[in-house]
Amino acid sequence: MSESKWKLNAEQEKELERQLSIIQRGTAEIIPFEDIVEKLKRSIVTGKPLKVKLGLDPSAPDIHIGHTVVLHKLRQFQELGHVVQLVIGDFTGRIGDPTGKSETRKQLTEEEVKENAKTYVQQFAKILDVDKIELNYNSSWLAPMTFANVVELAAKVTVARMLERDDFQKRYTTGLPISIHEFFYPLMQGYDSVALHSDIELGGTDQKFNLLMGRQLQKDFGQEEQVAITLPLLEGLDGVQKMSKSLGNYIGINELPNEIYGKTMSVPDELMIKYFELATDIPMEELESIKQGLAKGSIHPRDVKMKLAYFFVRMYHGEEAAEEAEQHFVTVFQQRELPTDIPEVALSANLLEEGEIWIIDLLSELKLVPSKGEGRRMVQQGGVRVNQEKIEDINAQVPVEDGTIVQVGKRKFAKIKVHQ
Repeated sequence: MSESKWKLNAEQEKELERQLSIIQRGTAEIIPFEDIVEKLKRSIVTGKPLKVKLGLDPSAPDIHIGHTVVLHKLRQFQELGHVVQLVIGDFTGRIGDPTGKSETRKQLTEEEVKENAKTYVQQFAKILDVDKIELNYNSSWLAPMTFANVVELAAKVTVARMLERDDFQKRYTTGLPISIHEFFYPLMQGYDSVALHSDIELGGTDQKFNLLMGRQLQKDFGQEEQVAITLPLLEGLDGVQKMSKSLGNYIGINELPNEIYGKTMSVPDELMIKYFELATDIPMEELESIKQGLAKGSIHPRDVKMKLAYFFVRMYHGEEAAEEAEQHFVTVFQQRELPTDIPEVALSANLLEEGEIWIIDLLSELKLVPSKGEGRRMVQQGGVRVNQEKIEDINAQVPVEDGTIVQVGKRKFAKIKVHQ
């Protein structure tokens, strides 16, 4: 953009600073920063809100905490008075975003996409004011395009440009297949911005290429280019991989209150602040106070994690449910002296008969005892508990499911994850 033509008075300058401080919270990049300053100035002077776009493909029916990072940023834009353009990718979702994929994704059927889209909108309402969003389905402008339209759109981007994407580049150099239709995904997502004349588009850091494609296409179509805002990807409960349902390291916003609370208590200490900043609406002043307390040692990490768990349950199930979940955690885990960092151990479902397993086999499979003989001895001495209930019969068949906690002695614990 050229030199600003929007002159702000002192009060408007304060409003600009306020909006920028909120928008910058937790962001990875704002591309280009000078453009968002100019757009905000224009909005403040003219009173015309900015159009802020988020595109989501309904590739799975449930939203987890990782998905909510961009939704919270959208909520902030809503509270600043701007217009949220939510794009449900019911058309692009039939292809699937190839970002980060080492192989071509399975295409969803139209019925699968529509069913997933319904549940997405219901879940968005837990964070966004859905009465104040522009809800769009990109099939409304992509489906009517003729083949001539598609060719015209494809002519605006070179194959070399597409191969700048890391995932495409890696697959190309290693000889893995890239289907032609996958090249159309960033084109279609970018064209969404053209169709909606978006001012800003949000996405995770892995969406940077797609967001910048929107800028390029808007320029090609003679429009003012949108600003791309990327947000960090939230690591899951393992503290390493991006939160993902397929990896099992997620906290689903539709899960039961006790499950949300309990899972949050297993968040690695070093990620607590990041979860607060990106996935809650905690005021920055309060978050800064927590940071200082942790640094000084005046606040115990467990207490911070309990606060985070309370926040999550309250956000998605209400205050009463949050209080009950916290009380349940205190009663079951703290008063009975169970640790909050119990390691999760996989157990094959093939070992279960009608959901049960011999207690000695269970202890051996979980590697909580060095031998089955030691397992028998620990049971006979009263040193074995399953979900806090003492097992005293060495022939006992015990029921097992996801989340079952097995304890041997005072210090050995395992939380079972049943897998097929």
